[in-house]
Amino acid sequence: MTFINLEGKFNENTYLLDAELFKMKYNLAIYIIEHDDTRLMIDTPSELMVRRFIKKLKNFNLYPIHKIILTHSHFDHVQGVEKLKKLIQETDIEVYASKEALKNLKNPEKMNEDYGYRVPPIEDIKPLNEGDFIDLDGLKLQILNFFGHTQDSIAILDKSNKNIFVGDAIIDKFDPFTPIPEFVPPDFVESEYLKTIHRLKSLKKELNSICLAHFGAWTGNDFIKIVDEVEQFHFDAKNSIIKWYNENPSLEYIVKKYHEKFTPKSTIHTKENIHGLELLLEWLIEGLKRMGEIK
Repeated sequence: MTFINLEGKFNENTYLLDAELFKMKYNLAIYIIEHDDTRLMIDTPSELMVRRFIKKLKNFNLYPIHKIILTHSHFDHVQGVEKLKKLIQETDIEVYASKEALKNLKNPEKMNEDYGYRVPPIEDIKPLNEGDFIDLDGLKLQILNFFGHTQDSIAILDKSNKNIFVGDAIIDKFDPFTPIPEFVPPDFVESEYLKTIHRLKSLKKELNSICLAHFGAWTGNDFIKIVDEVEQFHFDAKNSIIKWYNENPSLEYIVKKYHEKFTPKSTIHTKENIHGLELLLEWLIEGLKRMGEIK
């Protein structure tokens, strides 16, 4: 299997659990890395999902969690931190994020305004720098700055399992037929994003899998395909949306054209269930406006 979206263990130390963002399956992947009974969670479910997610942790014998790494400061990755810390009493959970994320995490008002979602302040955060290591009782995870999608995004490199966790830094690919680019507001920077893609390409020979937040683990030929084709897809998607917007700026028209060109076989965003794609395209269009690509 080269695309892994089923819950459970998929390499020596790593589990995938579905956070069911917006009550949709296969919409937000949470990864748990376990080594010698120490467990680290990458990103969090929504605040409303936390109690149900804790049940999942217990069902997979992954309870309690000892550490959380936040890949970036967007609401859908950080909203559950404080509730998880409140409900998991057995451990004093350590929370890590890029040092560049601390301002947004401690003072989320601007991000809450941009996205229209409530995220409570997260106070006790251990800052991470490029090249730092987190040691899970001998399993070492390296932190890499993967800026572009946001200017506080990080990747977590697991050399032992030849795997890299990238959050939203590269691409969203909810299934093999549903690619979504990453130029969402408020702080996408294309030049930094392209540097991140080139850095990922430089690591390709050291890896055999990539874990996306939206959604799943991609191995083998699918992993290679993502790395090799993501830059071309970025420009194709961007230029297509700009073209369609200039033809007809209505969201309905752009979503229809996007679905026809990029996601006609999607099992997630189908013609009958297009609302999720509408929301994503609305953010992407706003991102292009803030970049000055469309007016």
